[in-house]
Amino acid sequence: MFPWENRSSVTEFILLGFSRDSGINVILFNLFLFLYISTLLGNGLIVTLIHLDSRLHTPMYFFLSVLSMLDMSYVTTTVPQMLVHLVCQKKTISYVGCVAQMYIFLVLGITEGWLFSVMAYDRYVAICYPLRYKVIMSPWLCGAMVIFCGLWGVSCSLVYTVFTMRLPYCGPNEINHFFCEVPAVLKLACADTSINDRVDFILGFILLLIPLSFILASYIRIFIAILRIRSTQGRIKAFSTCASHITVVTMFCGPAMFMYMNPGANASPERDKKLALFYNVISAFLNPIIYSLRNKDVKRAFLKVTGWGRVPE
Repeated sequence: MFPWENRSSVTEFILLGFSRDSGINVILFNLFLFLYISTLLGNGLIVTLIHLDSRLHTPMYFFLSVLSMLDMSYVTTTVPQMLVHLVCQKKTISYVGCVAQMYIFLVLGITEGWLFSVMAYDRYVAICYPLRYKVIMSPWLCGAMVIFCGLWGVSCSLVYTVFTMRLPYCGPNEINHFFCEVPAVLKLACADTSINDRVDFILGFILLLIPLSFILASYIRIFIAILRIRSTQGRIKAFSTCASHITVVTMFCGPAMFMYMNPGANASPERDKKLALFYNVISAFLNPIIYSLRNKDVKRAFLKVTGWGRVPE
């Protein structure tokens, strides 16, 4: 039994989702099922290609494979349950299930946020110190940085979850969301949540603005280095390696920052659902497309593994 469980009379929550209209829910079910399957296939393909093609055994693609695995886990935490609730009358989740979903979701999300800063550092070293890149970005350092991201996710998620679920929940038990996310659950607490709002803001600052500061600092140095490249083709090639990362970071961190650094009293449930959908489902769906669309190495690996067409040199 969780230590905070005896303070709450609620044993399960009802997730209201997006609509009570069965016709709309059928449409949403098909849409989200397509997005979920596409996300698993796209990210799974990237992980497989990186594993099978020795040319992709570099720090950049190692971090990309970790990102893809996080994205697959991230959407699996929320989407399967959401799909079931879209077509079933019963839309409940147990108290313990809600706590587990909240914690796992936060672990994966926080880990991914910090991984973006690691990926930015990788691009900084690759562009600013190309001759020393393999020495600096050693396998040991790459592994250590990923473990660091994971430890941040595990520890900070515990703080978020404990501060949220330590509050009493005595009814109503309807969460106006499609999964157990902290801001939505806090609205049901039978106690003052001002401390939680402050904790959420502080943690949001640490977990979002600090990684974003690292990313910004890395890209300032990168852009300075790119401007020093004399050939136009060289500048375009250097910038193209960073453009995908900048796009993905913006899609993920922008909505997440707006969600977790906004006071609970000012939050709109409908807006929060859209924001969560964007950084949880849409970004995970688009990441493989963004990273592979203009990436010749990934295209070459795909042609090599599948045997479809001639592999470009």
